[in-house]
Amino acid sequence: MVKEVQGVFLRSKVTLATLRKLYKRHEPITVMTAHDFPTGTLVDKAGIDMTLVGDSLAMVALGYTSTSQVTLDEMLHHCRAVARGTRSSFLVVDMPFGTYETNADQAINNAVRMIKEGKAEAVKLEGGKEMAPTISRLTQVGIPVLGHIGLTPQRQASLGGYKVQGKTMAKAKAMIDDALALQDAGCYAVVLEAVPEPVARHITDVLTIPTIGIGAGAGCSGQVLVLQDMLGLYGRVPRFCKTYRNLADEIVDALKEYSTDVKSGAFPAKEHCYPMPQEELNRFLQMTGQEQHKPDTETGHT
Repeated sequence: MVKEVQGVFLRSKVTLATLRKLYKRHEPITVMTAHDFPTGTLVDKAGIDMTLVGDSLAMVALGYTSTSQVTLDEMLHHCRAVARGTRSSFLVVDMPFGTYETNADQAINNAVRMIKEGKAEAVKLEGGKEMAPTISRLTQVGIPVLGHIGLTPQRQASLGGYKVQGKTMAKAKAMIDDALALQDAGCYAVVLEAVPEPVARHITDVLTIPTIGIGAGAGCSGQVLVLQDMLGLYGRVPRFCKTYRNLADEIVDALKEYSTDVKSGAFPAKEHCYPMPQEELNRFLQMTGQEQHKPDTETGHT
């Protein structure tokens, strides 16, 4: 919702209640990753409903080879930065690998840090019904949880790589059971990643909470993408991602142009420099033994 305050149009804060209203009126929920202050600000300005500080930053921002390598402190650092740029969007952060699997107490302690230190409003963690008891404990102490099933990147080694999940009837049924277990545990929504469209659509139909798809077709309650993927900033773009802009080429071209201008002397030009009052410039030139310059006829400055 957008409201006007003293002539300025501001978007109302998105909350869990807002997301629930969107879901009930069948309005798709928009979700986008952000990994620092500039991207957090831009995602918020674009009117995205939910901002996810995803552990994808391990690969697209920090250069790791998998999401499993990012640490809790790194996620906290990036979440704080995104939070500083987020005013309206609902802010969710990924719990990194190794920070919630041991037991519920470990998960609660680290999730509390995400809320208190990271300034997040909710946490996301991967896993199906095996994680339901932990999720139940988290929600019981007031920590909103976004579930994540299908392709779970933190477990990609055990899954045989980044592969579509739920392609057989047995695996699809298991995924439905996982989704229902996460709902019963108190998740406010569930991410479905790399899931056949009919399976994702059915899960969406049987749940009473939103599903957020990424490579799961148009039948979900909302969609999420990694910012660097949809802007063409990170390597090979996954099949499920639409590249809305190819900014990598534009950025490289701009950097090359800058380099050429610096080496040729075209940059910085006069308009990029700061002038001195003519009288002070004359004194400075006299002090340094340099020839005095004639003043600019328009500005009186050199």
